[in-house]
Parts: sequence; structure tokens; C-alpha cells
Amino acid sequence: MMWQTNQENATIFANHNCRLSACRWPRIELERRFDQHVLACVLSRALEEVEAGEATATEATGLSRAELRDVLPRGFPAAAVNAFAFEEVSDPEPEMEEELLHGLLLAHARPGDPTSARFAKIIARRAMRDDHLWQDLGLFNRTELSRLLATHFPTLAAGNTQNMKWKKYFYRKLCEAEGFSLCTAPSCRACNDFESCFGPEEGESRLTQTKNGIALD
Repeated sequence: MMWQTNQENATIFANHNCRLSACRWPRIELERRFDQHVLACVLSRALEEVEAGEATATEATGLSRAELRDVLPRGFPAAAVNAFAFEEVSDPEPEMEEELLHGLLLAHARPGDPTSARFAKIIARRAMRDDHLWQDLGLFNRTELSRLLATHFPTLAAGNTQNMKWKKYFYRKLCEAEGFSLCTAPSCRACNDFESCFGPEEGESRLTQTKNGIALD
């Protein structure tokens, strides 16, 4: 099946870039390769939704058609580009919640860095999904998400000193900006819903699920 071929290619590409820690690359090159890995993971997750009829390429990523045409040749195998069916898509139309989160991310993005601005769009859109954010993005684990945020949104990431779940942390920051709090407890430790904000973000990565599915076939 074409879906399996696309996913196998994306998984191989992502796995290759996932082993960055074993390589001795200059810092800037290491960052660039990690960014490519993240894009491959996001695009692989998006392709799942496209082929399942759940979303178009722009709806899945939050990127415009022009932005996708720019990143796809660098972030995904060339043979899979046609699977995104550009002729059938229009540019995304974010709702208010997504726009607020995008604004928060963009305010903390690295100045003048188009890659950071692009990730702000992607993260804001994928955060509207229901899983842990690292799973929404198709990443391998929460550590990769933390690295992505620390690289491209350093001041925002640095404020999460208590290791709060990233979605919870984003919404807390949005509420603080509006002058109110989501929680009425005097402190997080005194909250009856502590695990909701600070519990482990465990689970299987989407690419691992896909790889396991291909193996079973």
C-alpha cells in the first residue's frame, strides 16, 4: 500500500535524524538536523491524517500551501510529496484558541528566525489535538518536545521550571496574560488534580505504532 510505503520512508528518515546525539556535528548543523527530524515527524503524522480523510495537509500542520511546498522537499521523502494532494487544499483558518496560542509562541520565538515562526504555527495547530503534545507532533518522546521548545522558544520554555505538562503550561501562561488563573488551589501541591498538570507524559510514539503496524502486516 502507498500509505505503508510513505510511512516506512518517513520512519527511516526520522530514525536517521533521531540518532543525532551520537554524531559530532557543529552546534548549528546539529540544530538544523534536529529541525529536519521534527519536520519529518510532523509531516508523517499529518500524512496519516490526510490518508485517513481526517484533515488536509494544511489543516493537519497549520502551514499554508506555500510554506508546505517550501518544507516538504527538505523534510520528507520526495516520492511522498504527491500524497499530500495540494490541489485539494486551501490555506488553514485558525480558530481563536489556536490564534492565542500561536501568538504566545510567536512572542517567545527567536527573533528573525523563520524556522521558529514556522514551528509556532505547527505547534499551535497540533496542540488542538487530544494527545500529549509530543504525540500530537509525532515525536518520539517528551524530551524531543522540550528540546524543540528550548531551541526555538527559549524564554517560554525556561519558565516551565516545575516540569508542568506543556499544554497545561501554555494555557497557564495565556491565562496569566489575561490576568486570571485556571486553578483556585493555593498551590499546585495542594490541588486535587495535581496529576493532570504534572503527571508523567507516557505512551507510545505515533511512528513506533506505525512501524509496529507495518511489521505485523
